[in-house]
This record gives sequence, structure tokens and C-alpha cells, in this order.
Amino acid sequence: MKLHATSTQQYQTVTAYDENSVEINATTYRRSLLVMPEMAPADWPVSSFDALRVEDFAQIDAIDPDVVILGTGARQRFIHPRLIAALTARRVGVETMDNPAACRTYNILMAEGRRVALALILDAPAE
Repeated sequence: MKLHATSTQQYQTVTAYDENSVEINATTYRRSLLVMPEMAPADWPVSSFDALRVEDFAQIDAIDPDVVILGTGARQRFIHPRLIAALTARRVGVETMDNPAACRTYNILMAEGRRVALALILDAPAE
């Protein structure tokens, strides 16, 4: 296997993450967000996995990804197929994983030049 360096500085890259936040190009976010390589991170109004709605996935569909990496929080959870029916109908792959795995997978696919969307759920803090 041939390995070579790839510059990804012009893209939105996950530079760090922890249980409560994610860092994109050295800017920290503590709320759910959508990220694509060539698009600034956008707010994604999802407060928790259990609050997901069809409309949340319509927002993802509107940014026209080829594949979606859904970070479901601290643990991997699976979404109901009805929530992603529109994406599935367009043959857009949706992969669910915990947030750390989602961040790593997004960076790999982004570096490969894929049209990948990272939809990351960061649970709203309890009030």
C-alpha cells in the first residue's frame, strides 16, 4: 500500500473531541452540528438522539451529501428507517456510530475527497 501526505487544511476537519464537545479547525462547538468538508459547520437543532425527527434529516438531505456519518452520542444507537427514508430513496448511505468513531470516520472520508456529511449529536446539557 502506497502512503502519501494529503493536505486537508482548506477543509472542515475534526481537530479534537471529547464527551461534551467537538473541535472543527480549532473552534470548539458544544451543540449538535452538521459538517461537510467545504461548508462551515452549521447548527443542527437536535437536542438528543431521542428527539430526532424526519425534518432533521431533511436538513441533511438539503446539503446533498453522498454519505452521512451520524454520531449518536456516547454510544452507538440505530435510527428508525422511516427517519432516513428520503436519503435512502436517493441512495445516500447513512452510517451510525458513537461520536468518537464518527469524528474519525468523517476525517478519513473527507481526506479521500468524499462528499461526506458529519451529523453529530451533542446532547444538550441538563438544566
